[in-house]
Amino acid sequence: MNIIDIVLVLVGLVLLVLGGEALVRGASTLAAKVGLSPLIIGLVVVSAATSAPEFAVTVGAVIDGEPDLAVGNVVGSNIVNILLILGISAIISPLVIKRQIVRFDIPVMVGLTILLVAVSLDGKISLFDGVLLLGVLVLHTIVSIVMGKKESSRPNLDPVEPALNTKPVPLWLAAILLAAGIGLLVLGAQFLVTGAVNIATYLGVSSLVIGLTVVAIGTSLPELATSIIALRRGETDMAVGNIVGSNIFNIGLVLGLPAIIFGEGIPVPSAAIALDMPLMLATAIALLPIAFTGFVIARWEGGMFVALYVAYTAYLVLASTEHDAAEGFTSIMLWFVLPLVAVTLIAVTSYEAGLLRERVKNRAFEQNNG
Repeated sequence: MNIIDIVLVLVGLVLLVLGGEALVRGASTLAAKVGLSPLIIGLVVVSAATSAPEFAVTVGAVIDGEPDLAVGNVVGSNIVNILLILGISAIISPLVIKRQIVRFDIPVMVGLTILLVAVSLDGKISLFDGVLLLGVLVLHTIVSIVMGKKESSRPNLDPVEPALNTKPVPLWLAAILLAAGIGLLVLGAQFLVTGAVNIATYLGVSSLVIGLTVVAIGTSLPELATSIIALRRGETDMAVGNIVGSNIFNIGLVLGLPAIIFGEGIPVPSAAIALDMPLMLATAIALLPIAFTGFVIARWEGGMFVALYVAYTAYLVLASTEHDAAEGFTSIMLWFVLPLVAVTLIAVTSYEAGLLRERVKNRAFEQNNG
């Protein structure tokens, strides 16, 4: 490893962020021209655009013969999106979630994650598996657009301003931003993959761990920027919609399409099947009861998400470097932290469900006696 590898990683991250920003603005403006609602711009258009860095990195990694990095990038990004980005967003401001996201999009995300884990158990995402994953994404996109058309028919909707907090750009400039964004993403991905692989080789850390940590955080920066912009605009449901939509695109498009393009599929490392994919599924499932109870993600829940991500990252680093503290850290996580989190989630879910039932009863009583 030398200074050039570090520079490649940093330049790659910067190019990915710039490319993602250009792609988001261009794609959102073009989508607004055809009359898509703010929610669909967040769930579909912006999510697809912010997943472009992951797609560029995954394709580049497969071409360079680094399938571990390709899989680790997607799995790590989905974990980062929920635990870190949603966690930080909830700490900044409690996230009130629209019912469509809770009742449709989050269950689709959980279902697609389960499908990914199932098709990966044989150690490979085959061409047929890729068709399945991509097919679910296409179906979700079509249904979302149909549902969004109904919402866009409501008055007083501005499809661009609420979603992105930016002024609409001319159509010709939107096309230029779209093309420039794609170019920057491709170049940034090449720099990032090259530098990350060289650093991993020098440090003795696997490409999977690099993909799960450094590359995953780097390619998730567009999602973080979009969520913060949405929070500043008071569009908390947009922050959640962007993350949920991005996770769906990461699985359906970023892993599904390359598995189809490259024919032979994408090998899945056994370490990812044993730990990281189940954790990705657990984070998706954990979001479900939190979102259903009260349709809000509270600050303390966001803090818990961030703490869990820090603990997960610490475990990856300790385990990959075979540090003496790894065994003790693992025991603490397995026998204390994770059971405590599970008990907390069950207790909170039961409490919130009770409050929800009470509100329903009170509303029914008021209607009957009104």
